[in-house]
Amino acid sequence: MITFFSTEHQRHHGVELKDAAIKPSFENPGRADTILQQVRQAALGDIQPGRAHDSALYVGAHSERYVRFLQQAWADWTATGQTHDALPLIWPVRDLRSDLEPATIDGRLGFYSMDAGSPITAGTWAAVSASADLALTGVQTVLDGAPSAFALCRPPGHHAGPEMMGGYCYLNNAAIAAHHARRQGVQRVVVLDVDFHHGNGTQSIFYGRGDVLVVSLHGDPVHCYPYFSGHADETGAGAGQGFNLNLPLPKGTAWLAFRDALGVAAQRVRSFAPELLVVSLGVDTFEHDPISHFRLASADFVRLGEALAGWGLPTLFVMEGGYMVDDIGRNVVNVLQGFEAGAAGAQPL
Repeated sequence: MITFFSTEHQRHHGVELKDAAIKPSFENPGRADTILQQVRQAALGDIQPGRAHDSALYVGAHSERYVRFLQQAWADWTATGQTHDALPLIWPVRDLRSDLEPATIDGRLGFYSMDAGSPITAGTWAAVSASADLALTGVQTVLDGAPSAFALCRPPGHHAGPEMMGGYCYLNNAAIAAHHARRQGVQRVVVLDVDFHHGNGTQSIFYGRGDVLVVSLHGDPVHCYPYFSGHADETGAGAGQGFNLNLPLPKGTAWLAFRDALGVAAQRVRSFAPELLVVSLGVDTFEHDPISHFRLASADFVRLGEALAGWGLPTLFVMEGGYMVDDIGRNVVNVLQGFEAGAAGAQPL
């Protein structure tokens, strides 16, 4: 399996507001570098850089003005005399206006964000655009005939919505890849999100569409971030009605319950008959993850990969969350090796 990786991710690492204090972000460069080291040690396959793409390819998953905001945010921030990381201080919630883009950078930071966990730094645009380009390169590789590929994206993307950053995410790498596949003529794409946290951004991007099925296994949002998205009754709207499946799971979920939910997902995917699978691969379902509360062991990630191989689909893996840095590389490689081992005998869904 080819892995696509960029060192540009190292240009982004900032602070977040967590537990009523400004702290270095859990989402740090060591995550991707550790995964890369494990990919190399496992001799998983070639490691290649992503190809640069025009930012216009991010539009469709995101709005043009949101992409422009990300490109310009650091320059706009520093033009006010600030030199530290930029975080929002107000959000257009409930009865506040959310249709007019503010003129000031302080206003735009809040207008285009959902939390204070996604800082804008000097290297943010370089990192997030390179991350999205990895997903685009990976999906094109699969469309060109590779059975699978791994986009080692950082920063992650599944919390980023059409006009929103949050949860360490800025550009929605998986959604950009899925949308690109549709533009390239793939009729039906499924995005499967196995990250502990619900991919609210991916859901939002495709919620009104019937050409991309979004399926997510995640911690119940009654108790877990992002809290306001990911409930089972969120099934799509308009043309997208019935094309969004959320499978929220309780605290302490271990492999057997996770496997059963994956079986439910497989049945829905089978009825959709997709031509491409994009996996938002989060391994923060790990039993020792510091900000999550599922109980998957390292060996369970092999089983996850084997199960996904059984779906018999061309597959792009896109890296999302996982914050136990000492174990993240091993767990990711376990998924990918399990997938490759299972793919040899896989039959299409």
